[in-house]
Amino acid sequence: MCPASRGSSVTAVLRACNGPELSESTSIILFLTPDFYPQLTASPRSSTMFWKFDLHTTSHIDTLLEKEDVTLTEVMDEEDVLQECKAQNRKLVDFLVRPQCMEDLVSYITQEPGEDMDEKIRYKYPNISCELLTSDVGQVNDRLGEDESLLMKLYSFLQNEPPLNPLLASFFSKVLSILISRKPDQIVEFLRKREDFVDLMIKHIGTSAIMDLLLRMLTCIEPQQLRQDVLNWLNEEKVVQRLVDMVQPSQDEDRHSNASQSLCEIIRLSRDQMFQVQGCSEPDPLLATLEKQETVEQLLSNIFDKEKNESAIVSVIQILLTLFETRRPAFEGHLEICPPGMNHPSFSVNQSVLQAVKPRLKDFHTLLLEPPKKNVMKTTWGCWTPQWGTLG
Repeated sequence: MCPASRGSSVTAVLRACNGPELSESTSIILFLTPDFYPQLTASPRSSTMFWKFDLHTTSHIDTLLEKEDVTLTEVMDEEDVLQECKAQNRKLVDFLVRPQCMEDLVSYITQEPGEDMDEKIRYKYPNISCELLTSDVGQVNDRLGEDESLLMKLYSFLQNEPPLNPLLASFFSKVLSILISRKPDQIVEFLRKREDFVDLMIKHIGTSAIMDLLLRMLTCIEPQQLRQDVLNWLNEEKVVQRLVDMVQPSQDEDRHSNASQSLCEIIRLSRDQMFQVQGCSEPDPLLATLEKQETVEQLLSNIFDKEKNESAIVSVIQILLTLFETRRPAFEGHLEICPPGMNHPSFSVNQSVLQAVKPRLKDFHTLLLEPPKKNVMKTTWGCWTPQWGTLG
């Protein structure tokens, strides 16, 4: 018997036993073996029971949102609120984009929670707010990215005095990053109108989340022309020079590390972009500034002409090593280097970098002979003075 005929027979038998209650839209499909047919037909009507299941589920959030006085915290207390938001539950999204709800969501990620709250739930609502705002829902992105009052409330987080709360800073950076990706024109225009934006970014560069946000602006902005405009703007604001100023003994280790990492990433990202975008007529202004002789000389002056500071020295050397990274192809004004085993030059290093480093070779030699002093470490077997260049 073919499957279609067998299915019709089963349906007929079930209807014979259970009456007209079995319809074509029954949710459960029963697979019966031929051996069961006689037993089914022989069974008395009274002893046969069939269950009907309604497989359609309704989210509890839908029921909750039907209340007139439902609050944002009640909605965020629901376990499946993030799942429903990412699934773009219409009722939930309409509720979240209400002006008061959007304002409260932004407040959660920009304002310190009360210290009297239990530590276990202190950052519960800020965390959920961040996840809701970064769920990449079009209506939420539109409302947040096109409402200047909400953007100003978000931006106000940068105006706090350092050090920033690292957790809230990560929430702030994550929200602004997705806005940069989804609403680049509006966000770039908004940030360029803020005269203190670059100052605040450099001021908080010791916070890793702010460093990540700066790098996002170099990688996540499209189209290419808008990205070039951003690079020109940041170069006019002397971002490179300000980051170089952060790598000196008077600053703390966090600023040394993050400023150094930012400059290294700018070098790598700019070079990669140059090779990926064919026919790009405009050079990368940030990379050009970094490769200038005076910029490299300033870096070297930070570690040789001032008090010796191990953190600053390590950070500057990391930047120099990144500048010395071989790359292709060779451009005018670069010194070509042929790697071992290759018969033709295909890698290059900017000559201005070499010209800045060459007069300082004797200072590097002196640094090896007279390294910065390290504090004596007390151990279980006595005192130990760490040597320059060793780990630990």
